[in-house]
Amino acid sequence: MKRVFLIVLDSFGIGEAPDAAAFGDYNVNTLRSVASSPYFCLPNLDKLGLFRMDGVTVEGKTENHIAAIARMQERSKGKDTTIGHWEIAGVVSPDPLPTYPEGFPEEVLEPFRRETGRGVLCNKPYSGTAVIRDYGKQHMETGDLIVYTSADSVFQIAAHEEIVSPETLYEYCRVARRILQGKHGVGRVIARPFIGSPAEGFVRTSHRHDFSLLPPAPTMLDILKAAGRDVIAVGKIWDIFAGQGITEHVFTSGNEEGIQRIYDYLDKDFDGLCFVNLVDYDMLYGHRRDVDGYAKALTYFDEKLSGILERLGPEDVLMITADHGCDPAYTATTDHTREYTPYIVYGEGIKPYNYGTRNTFADIAATVLELLGAEGTIAGKSLFEGPH
Repeated sequence: MKRVFLIVLDSFGIGEAPDAAAFGDYNVNTLRSVASSPYFCLPNLDKLGLFRMDGVTVEGKTENHIAAIARMQERSKGKDTTIGHWEIAGVVSPDPLPTYPEGFPEEVLEPFRRETGRGVLCNKPYSGTAVIRDYGKQHMETGDLIVYTSADSVFQIAAHEEIVSPETLYEYCRVARRILQGKHGVGRVIARPFIGSPAEGFVRTSHRHDFSLLPPAPTMLDILKAAGRDVIAVGKIWDIFAGQGITEHVFTSGNEEGIQRIYDYLDKDFDGLCFVNLVDYDMLYGHRRDVDGYAKALTYFDEKLSGILERLGPEDVLMITADHGCDPAYTATTDHTREYTPYIVYGEGIKPYNYGTRNTFADIAATVLELLGAEGTIAGKSLFEGPH
């Protein structure tokens, strides 16, 4: 094969994982929840085989699916974006990244204040929209930075664009990234610029930027790049891997632009992997527990999927998966949920087959490398290895 298009539908889980209770999740199922919405309509994903996967109870209309399919179980000890994508790329994380339910300790904050020359507000887990509502006015009056976290391994810095320019905020994030290593090596430091006023309210802008921890071992991206193949990152893939192993990248403002970039690359000549993250499911709908919004976004993708399928060439393979769950109907928390994820592999040379349940996301990386003819040492086994 010449090209693989790997699309991550961020947070699109398909059912509770066996170890979900260890992560505080009970009876979670993102697919089941969004399927309850009147806006849920996925005929193309149905045709590919989404509803024929192990454990999926949502009814589809397709009996004879046209893609290879599997249900993926995460082996890493985490349910966040960084660890999920690392495992998709062939690196299993035996230990969770650090989280800070009580806020960050002084051994992190003292050097951060010293190097930025600014104070710190909040310093506890908080909703990103609520934190600027509650601390935005004080931030504008004092110039202190709003620092907060979540259930994920993240150090987030919010600042008004008229008080701290995005470029300066990015530099503060680089300071934090240098500090947050070793036992405090959080998965991501995230810049969260916002605009507005105390009177009219504050809103976050599209100038978010993530500063990720480097993967602890070589990934499929490194192997492909070393083999002379193109590795194209669309959306926040560049941020998740801190640019490592990537030969070309483009950021996106959301799903609509991300899908357009897929169309663009389908029309370009390249040789290798186009790795795409569509973030809106998680960021706009999963964490905000918006079932209908999530369903509408999936339906939009399914509509646009027709154009993707039509543009695939004879040496192209389309893969669709997810990095974790974020059940929008689960009200115990607003965090990610520990779930199985879907894996769809479609192309002219791919035999439709149900490969059952796989015990690591890293099988995706092994399958990509096999299809693109690249060799390297990673976790996981190719979907096409062994009898089928």
